[in-house]
Amino acid sequence: MQHLHAYWRMDYIETPKNPAGPDPFTALPAMADDAAARIIHRGQLHYIVLNRFPYNAGHLLVVPFREVSDLPSLTPPERDELMALIVFAQEVLQAALKPDGFNIGFNLGAAAGAGIPKHLHAHIVPRWTGDTNFMPVLGQTRVLPQSLDIMYQRLHSVVSELLARRA
Repeated sequence: MQHLHAYWRMDYIETPKNPAGPDPFTALPAMADDAAARIIHRGQLHYIVLNRFPYNAGHLLVVPFREVSDLPSLTPPERDELMALIVFAQEVLQAALKPDGFNIGFNLGAAAGAGIPKHLHAHIVPRWTGDTNFMPVLGQTRVLPQSLDIMYQRLHSVVSELLARRA
C-alpha cells in the first residue's frame, strides 16, 4: 500500500469557515515578505496570490487591496486592473505550467461558496485533460503534485520574465 501525504490539508480543515477576525486578504499584502504571503505580483490596486487551499496545482487569486464584496462596488480603474491581472495570471500559468485549459471565475456571497464573502477575489485555476480522478470523487481529497513553496518560486520567476519582456 502506498501513502498519500497532504500535510497542508489539516490547516484547511482546522481553519474557521466563517472567520470573524481580520480579513486575511488585507493582511497578506501588509506582510513584509511576499514569498511568505505567496504574493507573486502586486499591481496598483490588486495583487496576485497563490491560493493557500488550491483546487488544483497553480491555483491563483486576483484580489483587490481594498476590501470590497461585490463587482458593482469596484471603481472603474479597479475593474480595469482586475481584468488585466486576471489575463496576466492566465499568461503566467500558461508559461509556467502549460495547462490544457482554465477555470476562471468568482464566488460572490456565502451562498455561492465564497469562503471570505466580504472580500471578492477572482480564481484562475489551471486544468489539464484528465486531471479529475477518483480522489476528489471517492476520497474528497485533491492530489497536488508540487508544494506551495515550490509552486510560488516557479510562478514568481515567470512573472519576472514576463514583466522584463514587456519593459
